[in-house]
Amino acid sequence: MNKPLVLQTEDLDEGPARWLGERCELVPCGVSDKGFDLLLSTARALLVRTYTRVDAAMVSRAPNLKVVGRAGVGLDNVDLEACRARGVRVVYTPDANSEAVVEYVWKMLLDALRPHRYLSEALDDKSWSKTRKAMRAPRELNQMTLGILGLGRIGKRMARVGTALGMRVLYHDLLEMAPEVRFGAVAVGRDELLRTSDILTVHVDGRPSNRHLLGRGAFDLLKPDAIFVNAARGFLVDNAACAEFFSAHPAALALLDVHDPEPFGPSYPLLGIPNIRLSPHLAAATARAQENMSWVVRDIWRVLSGEPAEFAAV
Repeated sequence: MNKPLVLQTEDLDEGPARWLGERCELVPCGVSDKGFDLLLSTARALLVRTYTRVDAAMVSRAPNLKVVGRAGVGLDNVDLEACRARGVRVVYTPDANSEAVVEYVWKMLLDALRPHRYLSEALDDKSWSKTRKAMRAPRELNQMTLGILGLGRIGKRMARVGTALGMRVLYHDLLEMAPEVRFGAVAVGRDELLRTSDILTVHVDGRPSNRHLLGRGAFDLLKPDAIFVNAARGFLVDNAACAEFFSAHPAALALLDVHDPEPFGPSYPLLGIPNIRLSPHLAAATARAQENMSWVVRDIWRVLSGEPAEFAAV
């Protein structure tokens, strides 16, 4: 009996790839590679990560498709309605990189708040004192209010760390949260969250209505020295409004790990603004998180075997 064809469009960790390859015919082929359409026409499963867009047109060219596996958390790049209409299951790894993202957000914040210099040579008394003075941090985290927009898997972890560090932690979410899952965070309205937070970190989902959730009206409510962090999704931010706010408020700081588009080009409006720090989507870039996401192959195989998936969006 022939093994089912699984079309892999982006990188996959070696262990999960080997595991799936023992059960299926796993063929790596990018969407722009020669032969992709022919493979798609016979594929039983499609395995993607971040930069493959599974839209209605792609699904229509895959008459044998049974399952789309997204090796990652968000499903922004998968047309769930198109898959549902065709009876195609969509599986993913919703909690695969949560710890990595939280770690990276705090890393960015500590880098910003606690300037440091590593010494490579001996310093005389004057240089030693000058260096220590220059590295003095103006504030400690326990003097600051952490605002979390979206108290989901990652937002809750952010609250846990912020509370442990002695911060005042506020959040806004569409859902009611029981006190025992808030880790000390206090619910407030959206506008109050924006006005009150010394640090605002965004952890909302990728539903279309969240596009430009942070626009001019939202930025105008921030403190003039606020720190804004986005390690969730680039399209949550109106780039023009973000550029305008941080250009006008040099004491504020933006730490942006995700962007719209990715990769961005030389005309990206957030380039060249000194108090906007850009990183190339690194929050989930740990060996463990990447492997966790790659194990979406287990649910792909479950669906192909006629079994219920552990994590299915459709």
